[in-house]
Amino acid sequence: MATIADTAPVITRPQTSEKLLVVDRVNLEYRTRERIVRATHQVSFDVYGGDRFVLLGPSGCGKSTLLKAVAGFIQPTSGSISLDAQPVHGPGPDRIVVFQEFDQLPPWKTVLQNVVFPLRVARKLSRAEANERALHYLDKVGLASFAKAYPHTLSGGMKQRVAIARALAMQPRVLLMDEPFAALDALTRRKMQEELLRLWEEVNFTLLFVTHSIEEALIVGNRILLLSPHPGRVRAELNSHQYTQDSTGRSDFQRTAERIHHLLFEQTESAQ
Repeated sequence: MATIADTAPVITRPQTSEKLLVVDRVNLEYRTRERIVRATHQVSFDVYGGDRFVLLGPSGCGKSTLLKAVAGFIQPTSGSISLDAQPVHGPGPDRIVVFQEFDQLPPWKTVLQNVVFPLRVARKLSRAEANERALHYLDKVGLASFAKAYPHTLSGGMKQRVAIARALAMQPRVLLMDEPFAALDALTRRKMQEELLRLWEEVNFTLLFVTHSIEEALIVGNRILLLSPHPGRVRAELNSHQYTQDSTGRSDFQRTAERIHHLLFEQTESAQ
């Protein structure tokens, strides 16, 4: 596995941080009409409590498939995934996914009902407890005043904020986000990145985030795993906690982005 030791500082973590999620030599496959395709090859990484861990790579590198495996939707053909030292064998409320699609909110439920429903079903909260928690997290994403609105009246960015509030209200051990801002326009996407980082500061959750944008990975993540083109293999891991949205014009940010691009693509092309 390549490293970027010359472009990033040594990884440091808070004293309270503990290893939370372990992905160990995971191979993932999926079937097409013609053949079985390997999505990832021997992928390993660890996520610590409080991390903003990003899976970065081009389309077809298996990053979304990896996220689905962590969520428990698919099983590895080999290797293992564990959370809190317990094997992951299926979905659970300790891992909640926010997807890219805007239609992840049932349209017949109000904003409040969308957030309350999984709390009642999975967390077994009373109606009063669920309403209180839902309103708390809707307030965190700035949508408490839209509690009685229906999804069709919301913009794409607002729908994503409801989905994030619903996920955080479940208080998962890991929040999983699969290119959640990719379908948004550039200005809304920047605003959502800003909101996500603000929420992370306030709520202190653990994040596993998938993107194919190098710039977004550097802004959102404090750690980034680079995955090679198909099948996905670990190319490198680096620290990115020193970067923010205000870093994008800086020369060190641009140099790191260029080195990441080189690791993701040019080494692969030269090996062909």
